[in-house]
Amino acid sequence: MKLHAIDVAIVLGYLLTVSLIGVLVSRRASKNLNSYLLGGKELPWYLLGLSNASGMFDISGTIWLVTIMFIYGVKSVWLPWLWPTFNQIFLMIFLSAWLRRSNVTTGAQWIGTRFGAGRGAQLSHTVVVVFALISCLGFMAYGFVGLGKFIQGVVPWDVVAPYVPFDVPAQYVPHVYGIAFTIVAVFYTILGGMSSIVLADLVQYLIMTVSAVIIAGIAMHELATHALVVPAGWHSPFFGWTLGLDWTGIINEANDKIAGDQFSLFTIIMMLILFKGIGASAAGPAPNYDMQKILATRSPREAALMSGFVSAVLFPVRYLMVVGFAVLALLYFQRLNLIAATDTGAQIDWERVLPSAINEFVPVGLLGCLLAGLLAAFLGTFAGTLNAAQAYIVNDLYLKYFRPHASDRQTAVISYTTGVVIVLVSVLLGVLAKDVNTLLQWIVSGLYGAYVTSNLLKWYWWRFNGHGYFWGMVAGLVPALIFALPSYLKAESVFFQYFPFMLFFKDLLPLYYFPALFALSLVGCIIGTYASAPADEQTLISFYRNVRPWGFWGPVHKKVIALDPGFRKNQGFGRDMFNVVIGTTWQTGLVLLPMYVVLLNWPAAAVVVLLVGATSWILKKSWYDRLDQEVAAAPVRPKVAGGGIGAVAD
Repeated sequence: MKLHAIDVAIVLGYLLTVSLIGVLVSRRASKNLNSYLLGGKELPWYLLGLSNASGMFDISGTIWLVTIMFIYGVKSVWLPWLWPTFNQIFLMIFLSAWLRRSNVTTGAQWIGTRFGAGRGAQLSHTVVVVFALISCLGFMAYGFVGLGKFIQGVVPWDVVAPYVPFDVPAQYVPHVYGIAFTIVAVFYTILGGMSSIVLADLVQYLIMTVSAVIIAGIAMHELATHALVVPAGWHSPFFGWTLGLDWTGIINEANDKIAGDQFSLFTIIMMLILFKGIGASAAGPAPNYDMQKILATRSPREAALMSGFVSAVLFPVRYLMVVGFAVLALLYFQRLNLIAATDTGAQIDWERVLPSAINEFVPVGLLGCLLAGLLAAFLGTFAGTLNAAQAYIVNDLYLKYFRPHASDRQTAVISYTTGVVIVLVSVLLGVLAKDVNTLLQWIVSGLYGAYVTSNLLKWYWWRFNGHGYFWGMVAGLVPALIFALPSYLKAESVFFQYFPFMLFFKDLLPLYYFPALFALSLVGCIIGTYASAPADEQTLISFYRNVRPWGFWGPVHKKVIALDPGFRKNQGFGRDMFNVVIGTTWQTGLVLLPMYVVLLNWPAAAVVVLLVGATSWILKKSWYDRLDQEVAAAPVRPKVAGGGIGAVAD
């Protein structure tokens, strides 16, 4: 394929625009750390919501979604729960407001509001910074790998090679593409901080919306005159004990893909997904760009609205594009170039479905817009994650331990420097990674197995302390890193000669060892908690009064009532869980609707419209109308007299 001059002009115009945004807002961002990392907490919730949605419209995730839609059809509606996508509903209903009331800059800084300033708090603060950096590096490497594959599939190297003054071996072509566009992301992120990210994300969202609608229109036009040949059950979201999809005689290799994904026993997979997903969602957002957007809102109420707005603006648009490309790829499968060279010979690379479909079906002009939008998706996600990683290094390491009284200029310099170092490390991890799916599965199941238990208990159990948090995270994080190592190494590596049992984990779906990580982490939490004293009374009372969580807070509640008889306990657990179920149903409807529209299944689309309408009305009455009462105002922190809360029984 050869790009038309119009397409090149559109892509270059976009890259120039986002670079100018970084330059124009750099003066505002450099005022102080709050302006740089959180946009001064002056950005409206709907812009932050659009930015957050745009950041989630990442290129690696889109490659994965198109692939699973192609293979699993409408049943693929459940697979993104691996993240889990419904964590946005937990945030929308109650957790965003709880988090925003802390009024801190990063998730690690938030630890001090829960565990105080003792040794346990210091340990928990340190381990959450470590986790945040590993998480950010993992997400950046994941985006880097996806970008390289995408660009290589859309713009073959032989088109670019005449303009490059050095030779690049074939296996490193994706990495060269990734590095080139990473430089642009680094430029506008490091200069402009949160403000430039939000503005650039807005530009990206507009581009992606237009592109998604056009791609969906092309697919619907082709589907109206051509039959879609897929297995029985492909059009249905329902499933039995097994997946029930058989591609034999249609695309035989798709059966190998299902076997390789280890999704055949679908009921077991869904049970694990729900177990992990509910735990991860109730634990709150991981310390990445999602958390930074919540902390950047102007109030707890706006934090809740922002999280709800993400689902409304992300899923309908994204799935118009995802389903559109999957349909076109299925209709004209023989025209796709999916064969890739591997260590074991040439075989189908299913992650090339998206770039190959773009090559085949996107016309001149729209191709430039789509390339710009998907590049923007990478840049937005990469930049948001980089911004979060900078926040942790600058705010939670440099200012906390090395130079607490650093000037604004000094913090700006260290922000720029750490940004470059973080990018270099993430690029190295991306070069070593095998593929998009391997990184995704480890991040959402392996890495989060270390995160869930400690971060679940911190919200809902008063006795849980900093030592418990630290040992719970360590007990999960260390084995998660060990389990991840085999997927990065070749089978003939000397490592496996000394540790042959680790070959078992090389191709094992990380979701399967999530329960083990959860259990190990829980043991660490319990032992660490009861081997040390509770957090100090003033910290617990202050946290409970400000955040007002429900859960096992009986002893703290008694202390608060003694100080303030008018204090109202949060009795919203039942209503919040009801709203979570309704909200998850609403969100799933927002995914199914564009699926059925593009597939021209109008009766099913009408049913989904009724479902979305009904759940929207219920959420209006049960959640939105109560926002002012429930989350708008944060209580005032009290001055607490002495007394040991550890002596109070549950």
